[in-house]
Amino acid sequence: MNQIIRKHVRNFCFLLITFATGLFYFCFYLVGITFGVSMSFTLVGIPILYYVLRSTETFLQHERIRTKVYTDISVRTLPTRSQEEGSLWERVKAEFLDEHNWRAILGLMLQFGIGMISLICATLFYLTPIILLLSPVLYLLDVSSISLFGIENKTLNISLFFMLLGAVSLWIGAYLGNSLVKMIGRYTRRLVKDFARR
Repeated sequence: MNQIIRKHVRNFCFLLITFATGLFYFCFYLVGITFGVSMSFTLVGIPILYYVLRSTETFLQHERIRTKVYTDISVRTLPTRSQEEGSLWERVKAEFLDEHNWRAILGLMLQFGIGMISLICATLFYLTPIILLLSPVLYLLDVSSISLFGIENKTLNISLFFMLLGAVSLWIGAYLGNSLVKMIGRYTRRLVKDFARR
């Protein structure tokens, strides 16, 4: 029983972290690439652009490790990229023209959308059922009134009905949450596999 609870807590944390990292990747690449390209005429933007484009390997390694820790889905290790020879401009050009690099960047930025879905699903699948389970306690303590589909938690019978609904929702939500976590893990595995093919 403890193992099942631990697994669902891990899934909940994974969904929340997916939202946080997706938001970070989206902002990082949007600001970094825009700033690097716009400032490249002053030569300040060229190193910024180079390091922003080069960061995909580090972020994919992070995603690979996080997926392995939280989902037990094995993701292949990324081979370390060698440092390109030549001037900084040639290295930026090589990174900029690398198709696999742009696919990885788009895949990481797409995690913002996946993260938004993860946040909504984490709330629906894990938090809402727990609040519904606690509705008799909330009714007895007169802490707050829960309303669901226009029905308010004003009587003990309704609060017991909400508790039953919460138990069913928790069982279904845990199954759906586990499925969503596996889908995100497979997405990460495909992203890493595509990047490692370069």
